[in-house]
Amino acid sequence: MKYWQPGEHCVLRGIVNDRVWMGQSLIVVQDSAERTILFLQPGSQCALPEGYWFWKKGDYSRGTRWGESKAEHIQHRVYSWHTNRVLMFLEPEKYYACMLFWHHETNQFVSYYINFQLPFQRSRLGFDSLDLDLDIVIEPSYEWYWKDEADYRKAIDSGGIRPEWVKGIEQSQPEVFERIDHHLYPLDGSWLNWRPNPEWSPPLLPNGWQVFCELYSGG
Repeated sequence: MKYWQPGEHCVLRGIVNDRVWMGQSLIVVQDSAERTILFLQPGSQCALPEGYWFWKKGDYSRGTRWGESKAEHIQHRVYSWHTNRVLMFLEPEKYYACMLFWHHETNQFVSYYINFQLPFQRSRLGFDSLDLDLDIVIEPSYEWYWKDEADYRKAIDSGGIRPEWVKGIEQSQPEVFERIDHHLYPLDGSWLNWRPNPEWSPPLLPNGWQVFCELYSGG
């Protein structure tokens, strides 16, 4: 298996129905068989479907996220990430990723975050997964709350989120809550003083990022 080197640029994509739903250009912090750590830097180029900018505000005139995911072609809008620095911790076979957020201008730690998503796969561009709407926000004090529960339930009811994905999320929750309750890595404070290499520049989405391709097996 070929692993990415620290400082290299890659893409985290959301894949649904063999289509690329979204993309984030990221910088690799660590990559190994046990764990992958990725950095989302303000100024990094990202892309979401055109409909996102409507239904995220409650305007469903163009349909819903999961309805849009079934379209033959997904039209993307490219934008620059802003406001927060984000570290993402991906682990094989997990139905979630742990994240850390800092306010970029002040360096203030904002929160830990659990993002429920499909287990990641490696691609020639980086990593593929799919956000499954449901999240947990964890304050620096370790008080926590659910986020986007209503969207998650609607997605289940509409068939966008499949029963096997719901099962994966439910089976992962005891492990997630053990990490939160016992402040287990990476929710243990060990990364709170981490700062990115000042020589790193915000990455761009590479040509062809939006084209679905078979998974990369390494070598």
